[in-house]
Amino acid sequence: MKIILAPMEGVVDYAMRELLTASGHYDLCITEFIRVVDQVYKKPYFHKICPELRHGGKTRSGTAVRVQLLGQHSGWMAENAEVATTLGSPGIDLNFGCPAKTVNRHRGGAILLQEPETLYKIVKAVRTAVPDHLEVSVKMRLGYDNADRATDCARAIEDAGANMLTVHARTKVEGYRPPAHWHLIRDIGQAVSLPLVANGDIWSREDAVKCQNISGCADIMIGRGALCLPNLVSVIRDNATPMDWTKVCGLLIEYAAFARDSHGRGYLPSRIKQWFSYLKRHYPEAHILFEKIKKLQKLEEITAIIAS
Repeated sequence: MKIILAPMEGVVDYAMRELLTASGHYDLCITEFIRVVDQVYKKPYFHKICPELRHGGKTRSGTAVRVQLLGQHSGWMAENAEVATTLGSPGIDLNFGCPAKTVNRHRGGAILLQEPETLYKIVKAVRTAVPDHLEVSVKMRLGYDNADRATDCARAIEDAGANMLTVHARTKVEGYRPPAHWHLIRDIGQAVSLPLVANGDIWSREDAVKCQNISGCADIMIGRGALCLPNLVSVIRDNATPMDWTKVCGLLIEYAAFARDSHGRGYLPSRIKQWFSYLKRHYPEAHILFEKIKKLQKLEEITAIIAS
């Protein structure tokens, strides 16, 4: 079983990847997407999104980190993929699943699931640009407003030479509303032979096993579940005891310090509060602590309360 840490725009940044992969139990991480329109980005921008490129494309725990690209122009996607792999990305991931309205309105992400031929052109161009020994992986949803073309999209992606396909088991229109339709991933698996990874609504070890059984996928990707329970990967892989609240508080403080040193940005208070919105699902204590910090704007005040 491979377990992959999902890319989550505005959430799973460099600091979060470092903390969540510290156990070494993830097989792969995917970065937040790089939006490709009409230019080839220079080295500093790739390093901004994926600082791990400076360290062999791996986190401190040794987990590989793959750069993800999002866009609709095959040529620009291919050129940026070539730069990313030259800088050390261990492969390229392509985003055909983003449900954000702004992204879709500009023909990026899940909107392209209505155009299997466009998916083919993009994947083909990127596969040609990326060295043969490196993987080109793809993440998609079941479709835009329905799943009628899911297998067509998967076949196009396979025919273009992708090495792996992750399927989030909902359409764009469904967003993140439960349930995830794991059984439809099994249908896709019967239509293609490339390795599939199941994604969506994996909150526990029991969910992971159920997802594997229903989807027919041995490999899974977890995202929101890992934010709700920071050691979910260890719980799934080793049946570990869920992380206790005291350790979670320590992780929050570590995130604040690490992210500040890494980015030097003023967004950390909002990022920490955002993490609480996920932690509330698993930890009753998160509700109580959030009420104490929700109106605070200074990072030092927030971390002091968490520490106390």
